Amino acid sequence: MRTKKAPKRKIINDFVYDSPLVAKIINSCMYDGKKTIAQKHVYDALQIIKEKTKKDELQILTEAMENISPQMEVRSRRVGGASYQVPMSIRSERKQALAIRWLVQAARQKSNSEFHTFAEKLAAEILDAHNNQGVTIKKKLDTQKMAEANRAFAHFRW
Repeated sequence: MRTKKAPKRKIINDFVYDSPLVAKIINSCMYDGKKTIAQKHVYDALQIIKEKTKKDELQILTEAMENISPQMEVRSRRVGGASYQVPMSIRSERKQALAIRWLVQAARQKSNSEFHTFAEKLAAEILDAHNNQGVTIKKKLDTQKMAEANRAFAHFRW
């Protein structure tokens, strides 16, 4: 067990949009420390969104993140030899982290036959999330259904 709580690291905003959200998405897309490639993918995806919707891409991204951020999740809690899935509300930082993780994973899993670049896949996933459809919305709904189904164990919260 850690003796002292680890300090929270400050993420530097990205240099194009000056947004911490875009910086976190870039960091999440990054492979093997190749940040410039991840930046190119994310900025290209936001450019594709701007061209398709003719609206502010940052606004669409924030609305998509709100749509895919879960409110409740289940966590395992061991009580008297049995493990229970206890529903709990989620802190805002974790909501954002889960939403970004689900978004990037869903973009990576999209088929190559339909889209050619990762930027196109990411843009399509963000637009799907903005329109309340797609893999990330399904993931959010599954998480919340699981929490709703285990509501009987809510009294085991710690």
